[in-house]
Amino acid sequence: MPSATFGFQDVDPAEKPALVRGVFDRVARRYDLMNDLMSGGVHRLWKDAVAARLNPQPGELIVDCAGGTGDMARRFAKMARAAQLRRGGDDARVVVVDYNAEMIAAGRARGAPPEVVWAVGDAQRLPLPDAAADAYVIAFGIRNVTDIAAALAEARRVLKPGGRFLCLEFSRPVTEALQKAYDAYSFKVIPAIGGAVAGDRASYQYLVESIRRFPDQARFAAMIGEAGFSRASWSNFTGGVAALHQGWAI
Repeated sequence: MPSATFGFQDVDPAEKPALVRGVFDRVARRYDLMNDLMSGGVHRLWKDAVAARLNPQPGELIVDCAGGTGDMARRFAKMARAAQLRRGGDDARVVVVDYNAEMIAAGRARGAPPEVVWAVGDAQRLPLPDAAADAYVIAFGIRNVTDIAAALAEARRVLKPGGRFLCLEFSRPVTEALQKAYDAYSFKVIPAIGGAVAGDRASYQYLVESIRRFPDQARFAAMIGEAGFSRASWSNFTGGVAALHQGWAI
């Protein structure tokens, strides 16, 4: 890669992991609170919709990549356990992989069901063998990796034939009016909340900028297809403020 994006900056790819790690080291302690404040709690509805679409089942191995504090993993474990009580089967396993040890530590401190295991690892080099997982989910994390194409290829590598790929990420609002309103809120309000609540305006400025540099819905769907997934598609949430992309390892 000739360069990597870090917010509105272009940086040496070798430098980006440390820069991103620094951001999440600083925000880990208040990460979940800030998500609630920034979205008015709507991120919880988006994540519930992702979990419902995934429909975790007993006995499945689910990779929660860039899983941070484990809020998605807890949803998956709860749903798989409910299905297990209805019809039996083996315990599901949800592997939370995150590059940032501080985020993993914050998640562990909150506790988790026994189906959830934690690992510090890189989305571009997952600590899993080929064709091991039934599903791979990454929520609000892929825009922070150095090489998105490499992370998609790695997701494809660890999935079994027929495995499901789901990615929830901020995206492009579908109307100009919504885009303008979202830009005004993102650049004026979110960094200010970060400064007031987390004492870290700069990290939230980066997060807003990273959203603007991420590919739009159609381009990201094309990248998923280029990584070897079939039937790449997306569903817009809240008018395209976020989007759920899907693909199948066939």
